[in-house]
Parts: sequence; C-alpha cells; structure tokens
Amino acid sequence: MSRTARYSRLPRSARLGSVLAALLVAAGLGLAAPAQADTAGRGFQPSHPDQDHAGSTIAAHEGVGTGGARPLVTQTGGMDVASYQGTVDWSTAAANGAGFAYVKATEGTGYTNPYFAQQYDGSYQAGLIRGAYHFALPNASSGSAQASWFVGHGGGWSADGLTLPPALDIEYNPYGASCYGLGQSAMVSWIRDFSNTVDSLTGRYPTIYTTTDWWSSCTGNYGGFGATNPLWIARYSSSPGTLPNGWAYQTFWQYADSGTFPGDQDTFNGAYSRLQALATG
Repeated sequence: MSRTARYSRLPRSARLGSVLAALLVAAGLGLAAPAQADTAGRGFQPSHPDQDHAGSTIAAHEGVGTGGARPLVTQTGGMDVASYQGTVDWSTAAANGAGFAYVKATEGTGYTNPYFAQQYDGSYQAGLIRGAYHFALPNASSGSAQASWFVGHGGGWSADGLTLPPALDIEYNPYGASCYGLGQSAMVSWIRDFSNTVDSLTGRYPTIYTTTDWWSSCTGNYGGFGATNPLWIARYSSSPGTLPNGWAYQTFWQYADSGTFPGDQDTFNGAYSRLQALATG
C-alpha cells in the first residue's frame, strides 16, 4: 500500500492532526510523543525491561564498596538472575555451593522474563530453593494490578519447602525520577497494595528488596512492613549496613553484582535449615 493511500484512509480528524503536527515541527514547536506510550492503552511501558533487574540501578546511585560478605552468623549462599543472564548452568551453580536463587518473573503489567522457565524450573531441578521476583514500576499502574500480573505469571508460592516467598524489587526508577514521581505516603500505599494483594493470592507476604537510601528517600523510612515482610537488602559493601526502619535484621543480602555464582551474589541470613523453614512457611 502506498504512503498516500494509507494516509487517505485515516479519519479526517487524524489527518488534520498530522498536518498540524507537521506545521508545528516546521515552526520549531514539535510535539513530543508521550514517553513509553503503549499502543494497547495500558499507559507507561518499560523500553528496556531485559536490562532491569534486582540491583541494576544501585551502583549508579550508591556506588560499590570494597570487600565481600562478612557474616556474623552462619550464612547460606545464593544468587538472583534475570533475562540479563540468559540460560543459566544450574548444575554448576549447585556444585559451587548455591543454596537458593531468586528469578525475575515480571515487570510492570506487560513484561515477562523470556528465560523464566529455564531459570525458575532449572534451579528447582538442580535442587536449589528458588523464588520469583517482580520489578516494580509504581508510576505505571496500581500495586494490586502489578501484583496480580506477577502472581499470574510465575510469582506464586507453594508450601513444598523449595519455593521462597514471592519478592518485590522496589528500587531507583531506571526510566526517570528516583521515586517514580510518587510522594512518600503514596509510595507506602502502593507497596502496601502490592503486598496485600500478593498475600491474598498466595498466602505469603512478599519479600521486599530495596536499599536503605532509596527506602528513606521514597517512603520516608516507613517502618510498618517489618512485622510481615522479609527484608532483602542491597548493599555492595562488606556489611549490610544500617537497615531500613522496621527491620531488626535482613533475611537476604545482595552484596555484589558478580562472583562465584551467575548473576548477583546473595546470602540468606542463617543456616540452610532456616532457609527451608522460610520456604515451608
């Protein structure tokens, strides 16, 4: 079909809009299309979700310290992966001592990890305790909408002793303002909406992945989730450092973005038997 024929089939209002936009561009007053517009009418959609994963924004905002994990109690080593890692050699990871893995399942309400089956099922088959996580986009849709998308696309839970609680990855916005344009109370409400929806759908409150700096800035260091949600703290240094308000200890600590295992390096704050207890519920 010719360009002229396609144009002629447009409604008259659309043709006039195109002409007006062209005139404005010629006059130096071009109209910019909304960033990340979604033709399906779902609002903001991420342009590079395969690059977004737990910790993908941390180094740029908080830097990277020196040294590895310095545990005070028995720790269980593990990792987190996303489509960024592609196909993972789980048998080697298990042989190297990995006890668990978190796998990115979803982002927003339109993205699913294309490697999720290989990563989630593969880690299970290799004997690791594994769980799924969701990369939050609080400016895109409600917490309940994203929680429902997540649970419906890999973010479930079962009391089999090999499935970790679903997790929420809430960190710096990779597409704009660090706090996604939400005020602190609105952010707390969004997280609560997500958390309560996951709990109602799976029977488990989600683990919350974040950094102390982000949490302080974007939630006002809100302390109301510590009684229900395990903490997965991100800090690339020799200790987890000061934790967000409400948590006396971390359950997981992401301490490096590379190391012995594929993906990011994590520890569970306890022996393997306690990790099994967490998975069992």
